[in-house]
Amino acid sequence: MKVLHVITGLEVGGAEQQLRLMLRRLPARCEVVALTGPGPVADGIRADGIPVTHLGMTGNRDLRALPRLTRLIRDGGYDLVHTHLYRACVYGRIAARLAGVRAVVATEHSLGDAVIEGRRLTRGVRLLYRATERLGSATVAVSDTVAARLRRWGVPEQRIHVVPNGIEAHRFRHDPLVRSGVRARLGIPVDAFVVGGVGRLVPAKRFDVLVRAVTRLSGVHLLLAGEGPELEMLRRTAEQFGSADRIHLLGALGPDKLLDVPGLLAALDVFVAPSQDEAFGLAVLEALAAGLHVLYGSCPAVDELPADQTPGARRISPVVHEVTTALREVRRAGAERLPVPPVVRRYDIARSAEALMSVYEAAVAAAPDRRAARGSAQAPGRSPAPETPAARTPAGPEPAPPQLSLPEPARSAAPSQGGHSLSKR
Repeated sequence: MKVLHVITGLEVGGAEQQLRLMLRRLPARCEVVALTGPGPVADGIRADGIPVTHLGMTGNRDLRALPRLTRLIRDGGYDLVHTHLYRACVYGRIAARLAGVRAVVATEHSLGDAVIEGRRLTRGVRLLYRATERLGSATVAVSDTVAARLRRWGVPEQRIHVVPNGIEAHRFRHDPLVRSGVRARLGIPVDAFVVGGVGRLVPAKRFDVLVRAVTRLSGVHLLLAGEGPELEMLRRTAEQFGSADRIHLLGALGPDKLLDVPGLLAALDVFVAPSQDEAFGLAVLEALAAGLHVLYGSCPAVDELPADQTPGARRISPVVHEVTTALREVRRAGAERLPVPPVVRRYDIARSAEALMSVYEAAVAAAPDRRAARGSAQAPGRSPAPETPAARTPAGPEPAPPQLSLPEPARSAAPSQGGHSLSKR
């Protein structure tokens, strides 16, 4: 089976990293198209031997991308198109249908109750999402929570398939030598109590609450990894409370950066994820795989299971006083490393890839074979389009259908300290 994955971009993020993990295990010939800038995850996917094409889309309403993507899909001879993230789902489903590919699967990675991909949902976004969803064969939800949200939107039950995200648990196994090495590199005492968080620095993540909570705890260090529009505000908050020497804003993580995620987790005593509207909760799961105590606002991967599956995980509200109190309690108890809980084994990436492949096979089996029809209609003597990545790189601009306009999810205003919020990692 030949599959084209269409994703909005390949910067560092949960959906992007999850795609790379899945590609390593899917028993299919896969290729990837990034609508916008490919980013560092694209380099990793290419290093794994999978072709990546950059479509060069300049914004949500760059309609020139549609004919480019349609031609690329038509020339590639794909059995199935799999779309990821809002913009790619809208453009990818339309382009796949225009190209004659009827097996189209979309994964909904980060649909919250009031936001999608960290941005506020509007009526236009909902309408366009639903209209284009009908062009696909199936919609994959990464959790039962997301599946329920899709049903409330009106997506038919028979089109929804739950395929949870997965992790490589062995990558996060705790190593005391890594712990001491990371702390030494960051200038943190070996016996200090260290709190950590990972994610996009946007209001919905509520990292402002975490920073303010740590400023109230004498001698406690915070390692906060991620990039986003709230970076300078968080830095100013740390300085305002005289805690800049204890609040470490690390930027993006990765093999070519100061730290990667396993290294960060090794250095911590407790992991905090204050967001209250997650679609899955990958960061929480990775922290549990590292044997950490975890305080979280929302994590369907944990909340949908019995409590005995997730010892060490505690749900909190994104309120400064509550986070501060919870951190004091963990610190007082000693914050020893915990055994890896059963929930981690449940979400092994190999199991997720197997479940996704079953969705692919069902979608292809149910779709008419349009490629055969296209082949019989081909002019005599005309050879098929080459399938090399270079041959399928889009050429110059083409006219785009004027009737399509893609609403952009509105940016969420920063919620109040006690309010609800969301995000995706």
